[in-house]
Amino acid sequence: MTRQYFGTDGIRGEVGKFPIVPEFVMRLGYAAGQVLAKSSGHAKPTVLIGKDTRVSGYLLEAALESGFSAAGVDVMLCGPMPTPAIAYLTRALRLSAGVVISASHNPYHDNGIKFFSANGDKLDDAVELQIEAALNEPMSCVDSAHLGKAKRLDDAAGRYVEFCKSTFPNHLNLHGLKLVVDCAHGAAYHIAPHVFHELGAEVIAIGVQPNGKNINDGVGATSPKALIEKVKEEKADLGIALDGDADRLQLVDAQGRLFNGDELLYLIAKARKDAGESIPGVVGTLMTNMAVEKAIQAEGIQFERAKVGDRYVLEKLKENNWQLGGEGSGHLICLDKHTTGDGIVAALQVLSAMRQQHKTLAQLLEKISLFPQTLINVKFQAGYDWKSDSKMQAAITQAEKNLNGSGRVLIRPSGTEPLLRVMVEAKDAKQAQEQAEKIAQTIPV
Repeated sequence: MTRQYFGTDGIRGEVGKFPIVPEFVMRLGYAAGQVLAKSSGHAKPTVLIGKDTRVSGYLLEAALESGFSAAGVDVMLCGPMPTPAIAYLTRALRLSAGVVISASHNPYHDNGIKFFSANGDKLDDAVELQIEAALNEPMSCVDSAHLGKAKRLDDAAGRYVEFCKSTFPNHLNLHGLKLVVDCAHGAAYHIAPHVFHELGAEVIAIGVQPNGKNINDGVGATSPKALIEKVKEEKADLGIALDGDADRLQLVDAQGRLFNGDELLYLIAKARKDAGESIPGVVGTLMTNMAVEKAIQAEGIQFERAKVGDRYVLEKLKENNWQLGGEGSGHLICLDKHTTGDGIVAALQVLSAMRQQHKTLAQLLEKISLFPQTLINVKFQAGYDWKSDSKMQAAITQAEKNLNGSGRVLIRPSGTEPLLRVMVEAKDAKQAQEQAEKIAQTIPV
């Protein structure tokens, strides 16, 4: 069965345009509630609803709550909370499911809905398909005696702060470190600064004045310029950038150098290996820099690539029974610490490595030199099949021959537009640019 609404990370779109409209979201709550009522082992299913700081969160939260109540499902509301916090709290409170209202790193006029299972995992494909099937049925309502009720979870923030701190070694602290923490005016604005402060760091917080419209606007993991400037201005030891729902991480060192998820994934894996842990393998994506792949393999650790998207990284980790995976965008997964990617928890893993080895971020990553990547987006004609285009395939083959094992070619169609993404990676930036352009020129536009 083909998905009609769910993408790789829930349902997302522009607010006011289908499907991110109150009528559909209420029906979604009802449909999900019906599926949970049938499959849940609870006499009365209960779901937790969290959101980021977008102004549309109020609208969508009310619509979801109504839908769940009509299906006879109780609701707990916790207000703005990071996406990984909802995964944790759903599991810790033994609830039937968790729901996050967020569009992650997107601008404020977008929003979305994503679900977590009772175990704090993203919903199985089969369950999402059941919800989609239920969406095609007429919406009704249970009788008044069986309507769901709603209540506030007032201590959600404190519970999650303590959980994050518990993932940092008990014998270590952050005393003497000056950190700039950028919360992107998003869901972690009242969480992240407390975590790092309570572990002993001096914290300068930016991106912590959400107004409903400024989420991810010139701040956060997708716009690190503000953090780089603040780290230099404050002469801080480190800058920590989260995105709007706090599941992505980028770091900036004292010199203002930005480190992405690829580099941090390698750092975490190597630090654990150096500490004597067994690290059988690490999962990246098709976009993971080749220099990172080679560096991880040089440590005697297996490396596998998943499709782009933290959902697919997680699937491959579970398939291989491995713990560490991530993306260059900053989704970093440590399954021994949490069931999903978590920007705060990932930052604590990096800080733990720095403390244990008494090294700076740059020193821990001095052996890594990322290969330059050139990415060209090309609009193509309707009906164009690039896999059957002999001219383009010949250009790809020639480029791979020219790279001679010291680079990669990756062609990826966009999931939402008639675009082909042509990416070439090489040790030499000029070579990457030249080979990407040669391939792009073969695409009929």
